[in-house]
Amino acid sequence: MIKRYSRKELTDIWSEENKYQIWLDVEVAAAEAMEKLGQIPKGVASIVRKKTKINVNRIHKIESEVKHDVIAFLTSVTEKAGIKVRYLHQGMTSSDVVDTSFNIQMVQSGKIILKDIDQILKVLKKQAKKYKFTPCMGRSHGIHAEPVTFGLKLASFYQEFKRNRKRLVDAINEVSTCAISGAVGTFANINPKVEKHVAKKLNLRVEPISTQVIPRDRHAFYFSVLGIIAGSIERVAIEIRHLQRTEVYELQEYFSKNQKGSSAMPHKKNPILSENLTGLARMVRSAVIPALENIALWHERDISHSSVERNIGPDANITTDFALVRLTNILDNMIVYPKKMLENLNITKGLIFSQEVMLELTKSGLAREQSYKMVQSYAKQCFAENLDLFDVISSDKLIMSKITPKKLKSIFSYAKHFKNVNLIFRRVFK
Repeated sequence: MIKRYSRKELTDIWSEENKYQIWLDVEVAAAEAMEKLGQIPKGVASIVRKKTKINVNRIHKIESEVKHDVIAFLTSVTEKAGIKVRYLHQGMTSSDVVDTSFNIQMVQSGKIILKDIDQILKVLKKQAKKYKFTPCMGRSHGIHAEPVTFGLKLASFYQEFKRNRKRLVDAINEVSTCAISGAVGTFANINPKVEKHVAKKLNLRVEPISTQVIPRDRHAFYFSVLGIIAGSIERVAIEIRHLQRTEVYELQEYFSKNQKGSSAMPHKKNPILSENLTGLARMVRSAVIPALENIALWHERDISHSSVERNIGPDANITTDFALVRLTNILDNMIVYPKKMLENLNITKGLIFSQEVMLELTKSGLAREQSYKMVQSYAKQCFAENLDLFDVISSDKLIMSKITPKKLKSIFSYAKHFKNVNLIFRRVFK
């Protein structure tokens, strides 16, 4: 992933240095187990651990000649640790090292992304409570529907990210497996106890059955969860972008003192960060289909998945982390305009209360269809002639014979729409 959309915490995980270090950890843990089982001489693991220093350039140089990354890695270890290294990798296959290590990188990334989600939840909770009863327009199809509160919008996002957190915990658990089972996964030349030791040492679980590779449905689930998280990021970003439109302008992204919005138009303050998140979300979701396609490999193993994972492994995790951190900062520093929200609520001059008028007429004995047509007719007139629905309704003798002036006045208030806000908040933030 390019540096512009990367954080060091994640790029370190997906660095070549970290990858080869994990490979070394896997090999050393396997050697420890083999020593205990009496399969190789004592001291191999400790010698390798003490003398080996990862040299990425050297590994790449060897690989350019042997055309095999694991062999290149083992050769570089031999150069540092000496002849006893010949006991490393006994009965193992490349996928034992590569797959187990890839899962560790996924787990390392997932745990940081979990922390990112925790930060988003913290900010959303704070902002939701701050704007709990701040009235704003609820929209369907982009059109004014009925009143909500800005706090309810944020509470909805909070609940969604709570679900995302649970999904990610499950996804991390899904890829927390270890396979040290040898060629085609039969343990023909390696004791299953080695796998058990490596799994315990590296805080993983034993893969119940591998076919030389760890089954890729596990990884497909993980990347699918990242895709869902990306969808949630975009959902929030889209809301911010819409609410910052000039015609709406109920909130805006923080705009720093020396920030510039346009090279041509000095007045512009654009929601560039939210737009950026929409783009990044597309990139994360683009990893989902390849991950799903990686499930179907030939027989016990091929490497059609390898090139895919070398791309989507770092890119999807690094991008998700970056996007979550950016979204947290946007939400924490956004500028909210409650007065503009209230102004937009009133822009249609009471049309948003049409449902309550209709319902009250049905309660009085009129048929629903008759009530609907009557209110809709007046609503159309108000919209066309820029009239106030309350005034127009008040002049209708039939309606006023069914609804008292006091009741009509109570209908044209926001109180009813917010009476269950506390209930919803208790459900979300219990």
